[in-house]
Amino acid sequence: MSSLTGKTALVTGASQGIGRAIALELARAGANVALAARNEAALAELAQEITAAGGTAQPFALDISSEDSIKECAKAILAHFGTVHILVNNAGITKDTLLLRMKRADWDSVLNTNLTGTFLLTQALVSSMMKARWGRIIHISSVVGEIGQAGQANYAASKAGLIGFTKSLARELASRGITANAVAPGYIETAMTAVLDEKQREAMTTNIPLGRPGSAQDIAYAVRFLASDEAAYITGHTLDVNGGMHMN
Repeated sequence: MSSLTGKTALVTGASQGIGRAIALELARAGANVALAARNEAALAELAQEITAAGGTAQPFALDISSEDSIKECAKAILAHFGTVHILVNNAGITKDTLLLRMKRADWDSVLNTNLTGTFLLTQALVSSMMKARWGRIIHISSVVGEIGQAGQANYAASKAGLIGFTKSLARELASRGITANAVAPGYIETAMTAVLDEKQREAMTTNIPLGRPGSAQDIAYAVRFLASDEAAYITGHTLDVNGGMHMN
């Protein structure tokens, strides 16, 4: 696979789980990595790990639910790196409950963080890609955005929204050499899924033809591919990484 040397990648939600794995993988591929999240201590530790391995990384504080924070972070990243070639919108939250119990605040919080925050950050950085006439925008959606999930109406709506957003961006930006794609993870072992009990884990695994949950590294490999030159003719696509639990 081609190198990402000379490219700058921004990964949101990089302090843990899938975001952390993505940041490490893009750094291994040669990209300079801007690490963004609320947990600045974890970001500093990750930046040190990447630097110690011979890579380049810089942490940036980001609260993806805050428009002011998004604007400040984007400005700081552009000032430091000059441009962003690869944008990985990974940051997201869940506030699960059944529809009849869901508070308006829980709906607004998840949509504002997972969807509106992604829109605002992409809008703030896409001009630099347009000037470079090269860019990769990759959204981390979810299998529940494709098939739904009881108790996750807000989360599923936000992740489905990312897929529609991806397709619209792909049409708008293609003429500038920018691709936009989504990755839709299935059941991945992360801190977010660690709260599931054994019965819930078994129920989910029985619906996976490969018979096991995925890892954050599985998602990182998919993102690296979509960021590479090998994926230059792929845009507007949602890449399912779910062990076969959902097949289009």
